[in-house]
Amino acid sequence: MITYEAVRNDKAIQTYIEKADESLIALGYTEHSFAHVTKVAQTAKYILETLQYPARDVELAMIAAHLHDIGNLVNRVDHALSGAVMAFRILDNMGATAEEIATITTAIGNHDEGTAVAVNHVAAALILGDKTDVRRSRVRNKDVTNFDIHDRVNYSVQKAEVKILEEKEKKVFRLKISIDTRYCSVMDYFEIFLNRMILCRKAAEKLGLQFRLIVNEQQVL
Repeated sequence: MITYEAVRNDKAIQTYIEKADESLIALGYTEHSFAHVTKVAQTAKYILETLQYPARDVELAMIAAHLHDIGNLVNRVDHALSGAVMAFRILDNMGATAEEIATITTAIGNHDEGTAVAVNHVAAALILGDKTDVRRSRVRNKDVTNFDIHDRVNYSVQKAEVKILEEKEKKVFRLKISIDTRYCSVMDYFEIFLNRMILCRKAAEKLGLQFRLIVNEQQVL
């Protein structure tokens, strides 16, 4: 069986992630390199382990998370679809089974908010891990006066925390964010990430969870 560590340490995969992120640097996007995919993998792991999914499912979600943005190497447009095709060949060459390739590529192909659907628990965990990775360190632009809306939203985030909570007879997936309103208002955050948060709500529901977004101690969604 292929492992998360084998995928992380594969030199070709490392090159694809590096080069994909170089393209996004040229396009002015926030960081989508190793820090991002590692954060997404750890969040997906936390979600599925907390919900007591099988260990192998957890590992498949982490592999999907590590590979989910390699399609940016081809083009930012439809990167989820091209990334799924790339992952198919990579995993096939690594000797993965057809069933596990199908699970991973399905998750990758369904992670981008333009076309995403939380079709299974692995895809849902990947979506939640990806869309909740908001942090100042993702902003590459060092000129605060020249920030676009995406820079402002990410740069404003002082702390972001995901947690699965038990509340009475329901389970809640909570994204709690503290933002510095000097750079971004709460409404700016909600406006730019509205589609992502709706996708997170649907992904959480796929896992039997209610989604809750807290910004500066105020429940927004």
